[in-house]
Amino acid sequence: MELKSNEEKITRVLLVGVDTGQYDAQASLDELFELVRSAGADPVLSVMQKLVKAETATYVGTGKLDEIAEICNAQEIDLIVADSELSSTQIRNIEEKTDVRVIDRTTLILDIFALRARSKEGKLQVELAQLKYMLPRLTGKGIAMSRLGGGIGTRGPGETKLETDRRHIRRRMETLKEELSEVEKHRSMLRKRREKDGVITVAIVGYTNAGKSTLMNYLTDAGVLAQDKLFATLDPTSRALKLPSGVTVMLIDTVGLVRRLPHHLVEAFRSTLEEAAQSDIILNVCDASSEEARTHLKVTEDLLDSLGCGDTPVITVLNKCDLTDGNLKEQEFENCIKISAKNGTGIDKLLNAIDDNLPVRVKRVKVLIPFAEAGLANEIRTKGNLISEEYISEGLQVEAVVDEMLYAKLSKFEIN
Repeated sequence: MELKSNEEKITRVLLVGVDTGQYDAQASLDELFELVRSAGADPVLSVMQKLVKAETATYVGTGKLDEIAEICNAQEIDLIVADSELSSTQIRNIEEKTDVRVIDRTTLILDIFALRARSKEGKLQVELAQLKYMLPRLTGKGIAMSRLGGGIGTRGPGETKLETDRRHIRRRMETLKEELSEVEKHRSMLRKRREKDGVITVAIVGYTNAGKSTLMNYLTDAGVLAQDKLFATLDPTSRALKLPSGVTVMLIDTVGLVRRLPHHLVEAFRSTLEEAAQSDIILNVCDASSEEARTHLKVTEDLLDSLGCGDTPVITVLNKCDLTDGNLKEQEFENCIKISAKNGTGIDKLLNAIDDNLPVRVKRVKVLIPFAEAGLANEIRTKGNLISEEYISEGLQVEAVVDEMLYAKLSKFEIN
């Protein structure tokens, strides 16, 4: 899908939604507005119709479709974007009535994904998701597309152009799956290596445009693209972060989420999202200045539940608190930290919260090591994270962060 012409003319878009009462249709349409802007187009107007269910043939009612056709003509609309998944029949009927190209919400999100993908894995995932979505929506043009009819020029291998296209897409999908499988094996090996080396991972997840990349950049100077656009970051980025306790963790930035994210998109990016699912700590970041903050947190929580993250510590991070009126109540959110990733407010609290939720395989201890066991002190220096040490008359007093194996040796010397 191209939203700009060669002359860089901004595409004028009409948004169309149907309110069936199943979800907050206006909030979804507002989000579609931002998605269109993120794709580089101009959302000129929006049209909403209340229906018990979307019309099978035309999505909206026939009267509303006439109104949409008039708007398209009067406003010189280049593209119609529907806020739901459309069937090939619905797309064809709306296009015939309005003489304007039509796409749906999922196609738009896929287009933005394709625009943002940078890594090989990201590009493979986007293409696979696009082909999966396209396959059942392929439509032929009747006899003009067929080699099965009678007459000159129609004799041949006995296969329609449509069937040929489908076969080609299926072959390409199999190739993509094989390539993705290899990439996922490599990712799995890296994950196992991190686990073997005792590396602790902290994943940043949350609604798109919540400031995850800004937070990542503030903490680690990662250089991740941070823009006021939906899905500005698509590919996961990993960087080391040293905590106040001295423990170094691996911070992972992940793809942003939106409400009603199509299931096959979640499936396509499952390997990427598994970086969050298999992390030791999750930071659920949301835009505290948004009126939809609670909904955004719920979208993320639901996805984490579907990925099996029930036992992983989740820290709720309310970002962009510098843009709120100062009346945000932390007690309304469980285990919540207020920050501004832009100016650094609350970052100390966040780092301490991560320290407090470190997995049991690392432990902060204070021990008094007798001079006769001086070898243990050297082991702490080489295998642990030394915070402080002081020689006193009874021996060496040490404060450090150590793993389980080293703690087992030191526990008998632990002091309060």
